[in-house]
Amino acid sequence: MNDTLLQAALNAAQRGWHVFPLRPGTKRPALHGETACPRTGPCAGGHVKWEQRATTDPNRIRAAWSTGAFNIGIATGPSGLLVVDLDRPKPNSEEDAPDGAANLSALCERAGQPVPRTRTIRTASGGAHLYFSAPAAARLHNTAGTLAPLVDTRAWGGYVVAAGSIVNGHRYAVEGPALINPLPDWLKKVLIPPHPKFAAETPGPVPVPARGHRYAETALQRERETVRAAPEGRRNATLLASVRAMGRFVAWGDLPRNVVEEAFQAEGEAAGLTAAECRATITSALDWSIRTCRPRPEAA
Repeated sequence: MNDTLLQAALNAAQRGWHVFPLRPGTKRPALHGETACPRTGPCAGGHVKWEQRATTDPNRIRAAWSTGAFNIGIATGPSGLLVVDLDRPKPNSEEDAPDGAANLSALCERAGQPVPRTRTIRTASGGAHLYFSAPAAARLHNTAGTLAPLVDTRAWGGYVVAAGSIVNGHRYAVEGPALINPLPDWLKKVLIPPHPKFAAETPGPVPVPARGHRYAETALQRERETVRAAPEGRRNATLLASVRAMGRFVAWGDLPRNVVEEAFQAEGEAAGLTAAECRATITSALDWSIRTCRPRPEAA
């Protein structure tokens, strides 16, 4: 088992993909979190997260996989990848609920585009990962449901489980041709928000964000740091509380819902929660917070 997983990690690194160990049989990083950081070795100058510790160095990879049968994580951002994650509906969903693949096909049909073909990895749950080379001119980050329900993306701040890894007794495996194609332009336009445009004839300075908007952004950063520092065993509860705390700013119009969702999706996954677990917690917390939110207090 160790030899097979080690070879899979080396194969990924040979393609220029930055890898790091995941706990045996799971999708969670095997590297220590910030609260357990010994502040020695690579972390002597401060905690170094999995994205920064991911490597293509075969010697480091051999040293890491010599100590256990670790699954393989690929840090998508440093690897120059954007991976489209096509998920499966939860077991308690309606029987005829469409999966991520069906939702992507519907999105392509509405856009008048063919379903993109590229390197595909069949996941342990029966979903799929579509690997694309990320556009060099844009630093894309993770998204959750931005393209369509059960269609997420992994880029900077995210990772995917590599082919060869085993979760719940099922191996991640390459399906079809291994060639990686660039992210289609039409998908890139959906994932990259347009720059704000101001009419040339409009006099006066560029509008400054309202005070409530600036306060909301500060609060979002604070809550993201709270989720990031959550100890093991409290991560989901911390994520729930932090998202609920931000729901009022969405209800008041200070922050777009998708900005809050994507920020917490990235932090939750970085803390070791699964993409599906994060998505369910974030949706539930925001729905509750927006539904129960009181009107904004009047300024004194």
